[in-house]
Amino acid sequence: MAQISAQALPTPAQVARDVLIEAFESFDIERIAISFSGAEDVVLIDLAATILGKDVPVFSLDTGRLHPETYRFLETVRDHYGIRLEVLAPDGAEVTRLVREKGLFSFYRDGHGECCAVRKIEPLRRKLGELDAWITGQRADQSVTRAELPTAQEDVAFSTGDHPIFKFNPLANWTSSDVWDYIRDHDVPYNPLHDAGFLSIGCEPCTRPVGPHEHERNGRWWWENATDKECGLHAQNVAPRHVRIVA
Repeated sequence: MAQISAQALPTPAQVARDVLIEAFESFDIERIAISFSGAEDVVLIDLAATILGKDVPVFSLDTGRLHPETYRFLETVRDHYGIRLEVLAPDGAEVTRLVREKGLFSFYRDGHGECCAVRKIEPLRRKLGELDAWITGQRADQSVTRAELPTAQEDVAFSTGDHPIFKFNPLANWTSSDVWDYIRDHDVPYNPLHDAGFLSIGCEPCTRPVGPHEHERNGRWWWENATDKECGLHAQNVAPRHVRIVA
């Protein structure tokens, strides 16, 4: 059997770009968007810009608890690519209710689920009501809950009976090294917190730097078990369902 040379194999970037092309060809550009928060997502924006230019549809969740560096990073990305970056806020009344009833740091005691539901899941659900598909920067090696992550799937967590929603994960088979090799090779902007030991960045109270030999997700919700390190945005990772998207 003839062997395929390494040079003939597609690069991770080529594979991810092909997934993005599939996504943008499968759905109306007004009905699909990239969810942006971290380094992986900027890689997606950079790749998508080679396909759509400045018309890359992007949204980001502002929980009200992000690091100052992250807020500045959002504007850096907006300016660098000249894109329209939609920033979504949680419902003010729900945030007020949660803080009034449980204080500002109830997640250390009760787990992060309730706070994330108010600050992240509700705004995402609202946004996905306007979309038919979204694109994430998830990687299979980020967590035990993402080990079976496909590059395309039906989002059973947010789909409804009359509104199916699909999710694309173009970097599913990338490693952290792939991400940072791409960032360096293509001069992609990244959050300066990464240089301070923050490998996975979320809300300020729930994110900390990790040591040189720790897994990147150890800095997220470090007081909880590894199997609980999903905020609900990707809840179906606990029991993933793979589907094939047909244009």
